Amino acid sequence: MLDDRARTLLKTLVERYIADGQPVGSRTLSRASGLDLSPATIRNVMADLEELGLIASPHTSAGRVPTARGYRLFVDTMLTARPVGELASTSPELAAAREQLHPDQPQRVIAQAASLLSSLSSYVGVVSAPRKADVFHHIEFLRLGERRVLVILVSPDGDVQNRVVFTARDFGAAELAEATSYVNAHYAGLTLEEIRERLKVEIDALRGEIAALMQAAVEAGSEAMGGGAEQVVVSGERNLLGVQDFGQDLGSLRRLFDLFEQKTQLMRLLDVSSRAEGVRIYIGGESQVVPYEQLSVVTAPYEVDGRVVGTLGVIGPTRMPYERMIQIVDITARLVGHALSHK
Repeated sequence: MLDDRARTLLKTLVERYIADGQPVGSRTLSRASGLDLSPATIRNVMADLEELGLIASPHTSAGRVPTARGYRLFVDTMLTARPVGELASTSPELAAAREQLHPDQPQRVIAQAASLLSSLSSYVGVVSAPRKADVFHHIEFLRLGERRVLVILVSPDGDVQNRVVFTARDFGAAELAEATSYVNAHYAGLTLEEIRERLKVEIDALRGEIAALMQAAVEAGSEAMGGGAEQVVVSGERNLLGVQDFGQDLGSLRRLFDLFEQKTQLMRLLDVSSRAEGVRIYIGGESQVVPYEQLSVVTAPYEVDGRVVGTLGVIGPTRMPYERMIQIVDITARLVGHALSHK
């Protein structure tokens, strides 16, 4: 546990390093912290912070820089959040975005949101497109051949998904017609997760063939409606070329651009973020979610009609102005949710 003096010096060091990009020395800390401490005392505190793994000393400098652990402590306990409206009232980009984000063009909203995040942050903006609702309006089972059944799922907006399922025994056309009628009468309009939960309770009461088909339909529906690859829109990758932390390390830049191209890892990160409330900050090296030491990600889920449907965020160096990034991401998530919500 840090005492007030150590916390003040760590906070000052992180803020100075974010602002200047240079290792912070004892003399700078003495001036910037406002503490009446001798250089020797400051050096001792710095040694303690280094021993705790919160700061590190580059070989080429007598100053110190924050570690991922130091950034994490700073973000979790030392940031002072300003009112969200402060950025909204001074940003011409945000003012323009309110007029440009049209609810009848959801794909354009997503692309513009990624571009807005990039331009406001000067880093990389990333947005996952809204997930399709995993609700079916109508379902039909058709026999294709021995122990093969075609499951046709129709969503409320008319989207049709077809999946072939393999069954434990052969079903006749009459049995499949009966199962189709039963399922549409009792389960239409529910989400796949709601159906899955009801099946756990009702499985013994259902006739064997209907229960088997229902389970197959739920699995096929999960793959068709909820398990497909979601689109991720990325904007501003080239901004990282001008970031001091990456510019001299071609290996790091190559790995980052591979991340943006493949998008699988980005989807995993955004999916984790969508299950959290509010703005989340991921600092590089903390976990496999963000495996790059020099990278931080600030994300927030966005909602449509009260339901989380996607996630957006900013990707940049660990030496980023976190307070401003939190505001940018928070406001953009609200703008996107508002633009996509039904009026």
